[in-house]
Amino acid sequence: MKLIICEKNIAARRIAYILSNGKVKNGRMGSTPIYEFTKDSEPWTVIGLRGHIVNLDFPAGFSQWAKTPPSELITVNPCKKITEKHIASSLKSLVDKNPFIVVATDYDREGELIGVEVVNLLKEYNRELHTIKRAKFSAITHYEIVQAFEKLANVDYNLSSAGEARQVIDLIWGAVLTRFISLTSRRLGKDFLSIGRVQSPTLALLVEREKTIKNFEPKTFWKIIAKLKKQTTFDAVHSTGQFWDKTDVERIYIKVKEAKKAKVSDVKKEVIKEYPPSPFSTTTFLQSASHLGLSAAGAMKIAEELYMGGLISYPRTDNTVYPPSLNIKGILQKLSLSPFAKEAKEVLTNGRQRPTRGKKQTTDHPPIHPVGVPQGSKLTPDQQKVYELICRRFLATLAKDAISETCDVSFDISGEPFQASGYRVIESHWKTIYPYFKEKKKPLPELTKGEELDIAKLTLKEDTTKPPQRYTQGSLIAKMEQLSLGTKSTRHEIISKLYSRRYITGNTLVPTSTAIAVIDALVNCDVVKPKMTAELEEDMNKIAMGKKTLEETIAESRQMLTTVMKELEKDKEKIRNNIQQAHREQNMVGTCPICGKVMIIRTSKKAKRFVGCTGYPQCTNTYSLPQRGAITKTEKKCPTCGAPVVRVKMAGKKGWILCLNSSCPSKRTRPNTSQSPSQ
Repeated sequence: MKLIICEKNIAARRIAYILSNGKVKNGRMGSTPIYEFTKDSEPWTVIGLRGHIVNLDFPAGFSQWAKTPPSELITVNPCKKITEKHIASSLKSLVDKNPFIVVATDYDREGELIGVEVVNLLKEYNRELHTIKRAKFSAITHYEIVQAFEKLANVDYNLSSAGEARQVIDLIWGAVLTRFISLTSRRLGKDFLSIGRVQSPTLALLVEREKTIKNFEPKTFWKIIAKLKKQTTFDAVHSTGQFWDKTDVERIYIKVKEAKKAKVSDVKKEVIKEYPPSPFSTTTFLQSASHLGLSAAGAMKIAEELYMGGLISYPRTDNTVYPPSLNIKGILQKLSLSPFAKEAKEVLTNGRQRPTRGKKQTTDHPPIHPVGVPQGSKLTPDQQKVYELICRRFLATLAKDAISETCDVSFDISGEPFQASGYRVIESHWKTIYPYFKEKKKPLPELTKGEELDIAKLTLKEDTTKPPQRYTQGSLIAKMEQLSLGTKSTRHEIISKLYSRRYITGNTLVPTSTAIAVIDALVNCDVVKPKMTAELEEDMNKIAMGKKTLEETIAESRQMLTTVMKELEKDKEKIRNNIQQAHREQNMVGTCPICGKVMIIRTSKKAKRFVGCTGYPQCTNTYSLPQRGAITKTEKKCPTCGAPVVRVKMAGKKGWILCLNSSCPSKRTRPNTSQSPSQ
């Protein structure tokens, strides 16, 4: 008997269908679905897990935060606990027959650890188990699965140890630091504050950017812009660009402002090749998906669904180079029978000789690419959006270079030099296939040296320098990769945690006052600096390569954490005061229309949140609140009743503006608007 262990039920069902050529029997072992068939006169059983069925936790005696000083947890060894007991029970029944075990979980650190956890559990149930192999695949397609089971490999215990090291280190660091900061600031229960080995330096990036924006001092500059006319109008700017001295710019403007003609003094044209984008890694995929309005976690969830459905390759990869073994022509032939038939045929008949290559090349999984075409069941709109993005990116990497022309023109206006730039596509090739890049430059009319153009308007424009932009989810993930914060598999999860902990808000990531206070409290501590986290990531890479052991890496991380805690204990009182003050500021929603004092979000004895006046007991004014969703102050008052106006945002739903006064005569809400209720 062969027993196949898959990471999820959907993967188990699909793999069983492929290996049995569709002749599979659906069954159950207790409450767990199993899939049975006969192959080569031998019975096969395929079972799907729910990710980790064994998880790490501290022993029971350490579960009460107040009874164990956080520092004592550093040396406590976590224990393994079965968290999916019904699946474990099913597995126990299945190994009575001493089967041939094949681990067919996702092939990465996490997947290997999940597989090894089950193997170790099975060995406890049956100590005579001896035949254990590994099926390695990058897509759940007929070809890949059949090949993987024909060429079974050994389980990679170094890879699983790297995954386990991360599990242990993140548990210890997260528990120790979270308990310390929560106990110190007296933020317990559901209001506890979370700190993590990767989460905190990531949050520090956002706080640092926010402070740069808030402390930014704009500097005034001027530009002289001439609107020129030939068939159409276009702008030419004085060659100085930004003038920082007002006297200088006014002197030149006086000189040119009455001019009626602009003479072309030089025309420079250049034909250039524009190289197609490189294949998708996880990071570049999530960056591109963010431009489609998808969150990093949402895009990854959809990609995993498409992978499980046999439509795309494994979506967790750092690789940006297609391996020689990838059957590119076969994929193109499949896409020729899809809505992308036109693009696929274009690439097949007129594509580049070799696909584009990125800078990173790994051997675990290829770049993300399509492997199948939807049959029968329809994709959701978001699934279709992601699938199309991946298909078009793949096709673009095989398409010819685009040919374009840039045009730089110099003008003379009353003896002063002006410049204009133009751009036009000559042969679009990959740009037609992958239309996600938006070109801001426009073509100029045909111009020749010596000709004169009419000046439609001359403007002296005053402007100021702008602060750096806030991070988006896509740009933050790219920065995390650059600094070695987290992995391709965890970065989107870190961002989701920052949202769920109410550390950040908005589509462009804005840290809350509590987040700023937490990072300020840790500012002199290594836990918010990328270097230490990057060193631990490198250590885990060494474990995966067999160059370091799990035990020595965990011991070193414990020593690091001991040093961190000594630093934090010195500033305990300062940390408490800063975080408590920030929490009060974050809960302020406006001023009371009755007494004028600040109103804040409070929690009743029944754990219900409401808005109350800080003038209590003299002022008893209160307002009810929705019990779910994030509440954000807007700095606005309702023009009808004077009550504070807030924004409410629930997970997965559009936000809306709310006047807190339920008795307001003009009471109403309006989704996705910044207007007050009466507007």
